[in-house]
Amino acid sequence: MQQETVMTDISLIDRLLDVIEHDIVPKTAEGVAHGNKLFGAAILRKDDRSLVLAETNNEIENPLWHGEVHCLKRFYEMPRAERVDPKDALFIATHEPCSLCLSAITWTGFDNFYYLFSHEDSRDSFAIPHDLKILKEVFTLDPGGYNAENAYWKSFSIRRMVRALPEAERQRLETRIGAISARYDELSEVYQASKTENDIPLN
Repeated sequence: MQQETVMTDISLIDRLLDVIEHDIVPKTAEGVAHGNKLFGAAILRKDDRSLVLAETNNEIENPLWHGEVHCLKRFYEMPRAERVDPKDALFIATHEPCSLCLSAITWTGFDNFYYLFSHEDSRDSFAIPHDLKILKEVFTLDPGGYNAENAYWKSFSIRRMVRALPEAERQRLETRIGAISARYDELSEVYQASKTENDIPLN
């Protein structure tokens, strides 16, 4: 049973990284070229892990359209027959959701989310510190101060999942994450170089 669980985790991690790399990143690259931040999200079906929707940040249109919230907006604009019940879905966020996005995921009924980059990564690697600042200033919460598992949902750090794997798979997936991270570094450079030209309040 333990070996089966490990193999399931590996296949899930590979699928999550597939979606980030092939479905979210291309949309994000286009969004960043228009002046948006580099956050994105996607929704998958739990049963077969097929993609329902992938989206990216659209704060140029509306500062509330963070990657996760914009994904949820688009999700509820889909015909009802094409949507999946949130309880039957996996929610992927490229970056650990901010307080706005945590609330949006909660209010829309998803019971899980997975993320690749942490709040600290957003601050230190991508020069976007607002998630941590808002948690501290508005909610008086320390980093990681929200409940990662609660009555509404359970959250999963993809990097933490990878660190728990046997060495060979861990090294393979860390190499893969490194390549994805390098692509996000490139997108971050584009955003940072152009952000003074946008009117996003917290850019």
